[in-house]
Amino acid sequence: MRNELLKPARERAADDKSPFLSPGLALDAERLLEEVLRFDGAADVTVSHFFRERPTYGHRVRGLIAEAVYTALRRRAEFSHYAVSGVNRFERRLLLLALRANGVSLDGLQTEGEIAWFEHLKKLTPDTLPPAVRANLPEWLWERLSARLGADETLALAAALDAPAALDLRVNRLESDRDTVIAQLAKAGPQYAPKPTPFAPDGIRLAGKPDLARLPLFEHGVIEVQDEGSQLLAQLLAPKRGEMVVDFCAGAGGKTLALGALMRGTGRLYAFDINEKRLAKAKARIAKSKLQNVQVVTLANESDLRVKRLAGKIDRVLVDAPCSGLGTLRRNPDLKWRQTPESVAEMNVKQRAILASASRLVKPGGRLVYATCSLLTEENETIADEFLAAHPEFVRLDAPALLRAQHIALPEDGSPFLRLWPHVHGTDGFFAAAFERKPAEKRADPPAAAEPAADE
Repeated sequence: MRNELLKPARERAADDKSPFLSPGLALDAERLLEEVLRFDGAADVTVSHFFRERPTYGHRVRGLIAEAVYTALRRRAEFSHYAVSGVNRFERRLLLLALRANGVSLDGLQTEGEIAWFEHLKKLTPDTLPPAVRANLPEWLWERLSARLGADETLALAAALDAPAALDLRVNRLESDRDTVIAQLAKAGPQYAPKPTPFAPDGIRLAGKPDLARLPLFEHGVIEVQDEGSQLLAQLLAPKRGEMVVDFCAGAGGKTLALGALMRGTGRLYAFDINEKRLAKAKARIAKSKLQNVQVVTLANESDLRVKRLAGKIDRVLVDAPCSGLGTLRRNPDLKWRQTPESVAEMNVKQRAILASASRLVKPGGRLVYATCSLLTEENETIADEFLAAHPEFVRLDAPALLRAQHIALPEDGSPFLRLWPHVHGTDGFFAAAFERKPAEKRADPPAAAEPAADE
């Protein structure tokens, strides 16, 4: 089978609109890719800094360069395998492969040696690549996923993770409803092409990635960017009006906003996190959403005194725990190269401690949801099972059944956990386990005193 992924882009006729980069811009892109591949920090931060230093770049150039860099990250294993036979600098080889795969014309960029190299690559077949290379996964991650899912399904999962994520929105129930917003977006322009998300009742999926920054719906807090899977975690917690609710690892506040909308702005909603900078972003988003029931609290650690003061008083607690993030590879492809078995093991220690601490907040009859955006059993089912074994005061709930009760029907695997997979559900990869603290046992009334005998 011919290597279709590496076939030449269309030759540009006089009226052809095939995208292309000038040699100077391509050199800049090569330098950016080299910097990203050092893995000194998150790729999105590096890319954003790169563009801030080049304010003259237009939207088209930014898009071409960013997509090339992210494609090179997504397919790093595969492209590195092909690059062995290439010429010129390694980063340049990866960049040319990424541009070609994205349909960008290489006219005026290729040397004669590079043209010959691409002709050689056209004869190769992807089926002959080692499985981990075909999947564009590090060997350790391939081994863990394929042992669980099998080789064929892991390849399907990997292909979904290598595709860019769709742009999902959540409609703020306090401001509007999904049908109204879809109609408004459709009227705003063909670039939005909005459709309802398959599962989340407030979700909208856009066809492309249009700029939302100046869209009135976004400026006024009617819509928020949030993956459908993340929206479903809020639905699983299912907070009610007037309740006391805690988002224990609130971060930048995406799930906090979803929870507040479900509560219709009533009750009390605490947004906890130890990262003050991320909570600062949450404050701005909360203000825009017009929620009045949110209290943002920066914790020193998971055992902060403010957590102890609320022990046993909270109706519902969401623990979206820090994790490897391997379920978000569609958006953060660098994570699969930055994470290691050792870093995952370090995460496990934090996850156990955070879940145990957060559980103390839950009152009798209250609900606790533990969630991650990871694909790994050791961050998900293992942590949930260990927690239940160590905390007999909790019982496990059937997470899919809780969603079905809200008319949210997902493809299920028969487990009591919520498992969202990019290749099955079209969302980021998520896991969630739901628990309930057992109701307090009623104290038995003391036995009544015996009636004295008639002859006493």
